[in-house]
Amino acid sequence: MVSKGIGSAVYLAQFFVAEAVNNGGTAVDATAGNGNDTLFLARLVGEGGKVYAFDTQAKALQITQELLKNNGCMERVELLQAGHEKMRKLVPGPVDAVMFNLGYLPGGDHSIVTQPLTTLKALGAALELLRTGGRIGLVIYTGHPGGREEAETVEKFISSLNADIFKVIKISFVNRAANAPVVIVIEKDGA
Repeated sequence: MVSKGIGSAVYLAQFFVAEAVNNGGTAVDATAGNGNDTLFLARLVGEGGKVYAFDTQAKALQITQELLKNNGCMERVELLQAGHEKMRKLVPGPVDAVMFNLGYLPGGDHSIVTQPLTTLKALGAALELLRTGGRIGLVIYTGHPGGREEAETVEKFISSLNADIFKVIKISFVNRAANAPVVIVIEKDGA
């Protein structure tokens, strides 16, 4: 269960992404983890929609599968034991939304973390797959080794996006620790 309110980075990312997901649409959870974003997206796309959930760790996909089964949403989700950098090959577009939680699996091995190069490849694929009006939500955790570097790499890439095509916001927590997560939302402009 994701905590609600502006103190939760995941809640904020979901809040901004929800508006872009259509009933019967397609969405991607680029980092399945414990399945919370996968379930969130599965509920939004409804029975006629499809969610593709990526994770390299079998444990993460097992946890996600159990959560989806317990909530009656498994039939609309395809679980993929693959790195999110393979998104372009495995997901037919266009998609309404893509969610990323960058860092490590909560409760898992903290030495297994997302990597800047594969994240950039996945982000590039997500931008290509995104339909006009679609959104990407990123929660970037920076408190682990390599986390700050990944955040900087992602922000540098995103800051170079064409502002006529992509609208980008960044949300940071002003009165929290310097390593608090950062939320970035990207919308493909429909104008």
